[in-house]
Amino acid sequence: MGFNRRTLLGLALIAGAALPSAGSAQEGNLKIMAPAAPGGGWDQTARAVGQALTEAGLARSVQVANVPGAGGTIGIAQFVNSAKGDATQLMASGYVMVGAIITNKSPVTLDQVTPIARLTGEWQAVAVPASSPIKTMKELGELIKADPAKVTWAGGSAGGPDHILAALITKNVGADPSKTNYIAFSGGGESLGALLGGKVTAGINSLSEFMSQVKAGKLRLLAISTPDRLPDVDAPTLKESGINLELSNWRMIVAPPGISADERARLTKMFEDLAKSDAWKKMLKTKAWDDIFLTGPALDEFVKQEQARTAAVLQDVGLVK
Repeated sequence: MGFNRRTLLGLALIAGAALPSAGSAQEGNLKIMAPAAPGGGWDQTARAVGQALTEAGLARSVQVANVPGAGGTIGIAQFVNSAKGDATQLMASGYVMVGAIITNKSPVTLDQVTPIARLTGEWQAVAVPASSPIKTMKELGELIKADPAKVTWAGGSAGGPDHILAALITKNVGADPSKTNYIAFSGGGESLGALLGGKVTAGINSLSEFMSQVKAGKLRLLAISTPDRLPDVDAPTLKESGINLELSNWRMIVAPPGISADERARLTKMFEDLAKSDAWKKMLKTKAWDDIFLTGPALDEFVKQEQARTAAVLQDVGLVK
């Protein structure tokens, strides 16, 4: 069978139409691991990212798989070992995993993945019952400084963001962080119940978890862990209260080890486009997530600093040696 020039040109055009161009912004079929059970923060992040990527036309399809256990350390181990070099596989990660890796002595760490984009965060808040005699964060700080063991804290799991913030506050006011009297609860509802019941001096939780009780007049916000005041929250920052801290329960998307520089650049560009898309902006509003988008070398440095800060405070409180 012979081909003239016109026939060859036609075949080339057909082939070109069947394949995405080299400059196409759309990825193909992606997989995102949520290293936790369905319903939690990483699962919600992975599914929200998948939905927004497809709605924005940045990916053809996104499949989410759950690998729960040990604060994400089971998931990251599987991800690093099975997805190496595969730029179509991603994983949700974040601050909780930083602490879990350290406390579980995980052989696989965030140093072995490829950070792509920090996406969202939940700011932490310090609150007391509305009936508490403690009116300000400075007053609470004075009590901690006088005797940290007499100040009881309610929050989430040991070594998590709530515990870390309590220890950082204790250290920052000049007290011994190893004497932080922190009571860990398995869920936000349980710690909130202990706080509302007056069983502890103060509580730490994500700001969103406290707001309904604050609005109902049952809790008093003492401070929030944001860098600046929030316009719709009647509470000072920790920094305004003389405690030089800010902390967010941040979440990010990572790629596996072994991908090329070009593949990392392409994935970074995809998430930069996602952050600008209406689909993602709508998702942030719906979920009431804070937009703390960060990529590139700045993200690498941020993750490195968070690992160092967390390791130091977990040593201070005696959770790791």
